[in-house]
Amino acid sequence: MSELTSMMNIGREMEKKLISVGIGSSEELIEMGAKDAFLKLKQKYPNVCLVHLYTLEGAIHDIEYNRLSEDTKKELKEFSDFLKK
Repeated sequence: MSELTSMMNIGREMEKKLISVGIGSSEELIEMGAKDAFLKLKQKYPNVCLVHLYTLEGAIHDIEYNRLSEDTKKELKEFSDFLKK
């Protein structure tokens, strides 16, 4: 299994948070998907924000989070906004 920090956008702090919610490898993150991982993080760390969701999505697709397509960003923002309700 690969370390989370081997993924783009995932630093030590994000790795610690992911491990604390039961996501311990890059394979587990990819299998779970950004939205489900974000939901787990949001439940334990209410202050995680949309940028964290972008970061997870970028890591899964091996691109910098600020290079996500506008459509992807829009979809992720809608998901994040839905969780706020």
